[in-house]
Amino acid sequence: MTTILVTGGTGTLGRCVTQRLRADGHDVRVLSRHAQPYAVDLRVGGDKLDAALAGVETVVHCASTQRGGDEKAAGHLVAAARRAGVGHLVYISIVGTDRVPLGYYRTKLAVERQIEASGLGWTILRTTQFHDLLVSVLSGLAKAPVLLVPAGVPDQPVEVGEVADRLAALALSGPAGRVADMGGPEVRSLDSLARSYLRATGRRRAVAQVPLFGGTYRAARAGGLLTPEQAVGKTTFEEYLGRRFGG
Repeated sequence: MTTILVTGGTGTLGRCVTQRLRADGHDVRVLSRHAQPYAVDLRVGGDKLDAALAGVETVVHCASTQRGGDEKAAGHLVAAARRAGVGHLVYISIVGTDRVPLGYYRTKLAVERQIEASGLGWTILRTTQFHDLLVSVLSGLAKAPVLLVPAGVPDQPVEVGEVADRLAALALSGPAGRVADMGGPEVRSLDSLARSYLRATGRRRAVAQVPLFGGTYRAARAGGLLTPEQAVGKTTFEEYLGRRFGG
């Protein structure tokens, strides 16, 4: 039995990773800002973080926020992991962090670099966007009478449970460095994904493609969010929608 700490363990991915590891009989500690007994804000760190890491062999770092602070959080985590003698730090990142000039992606890339230089044993997995995130975005866009999506942008959504399986397996193996990316089974246009979402939810909306401007849009149109050579996911977007919304 291995003692493993999952940061962001109450989030969409962290919760699934925790379930997988516990089902295999491992001692899993869940660290988040509000989950007792390891309620820690990584952006602050401190004695509670040291206590959470005491006796931990592996850390799976899933905690992240688009509101800022990920680099500071990673710095606190790395320093505390070194003090605790953690042998393996596993980090979940995003396909395209080195190709898409989005602020959040640049932050994820900076965290990757921190972990690589940490002196710890490390593994980094980049994946495409989760089905759940895509549905959240489309749900917001569908509030308008016409659902507008960026023109010509492809996506390759992946099932979060499959990513959790991969992360759990990596956590139980030795440090592997940067492993092969993981993408969903299909490369699809955003407008086709939007139409599938509308059909699954029974919403009646026109879908329109809108050309945008800037480096992020150009990079996304050029396939910066994709990893077609690693389309190893099994669950399609339609299969996910069927499970979530029925039909």
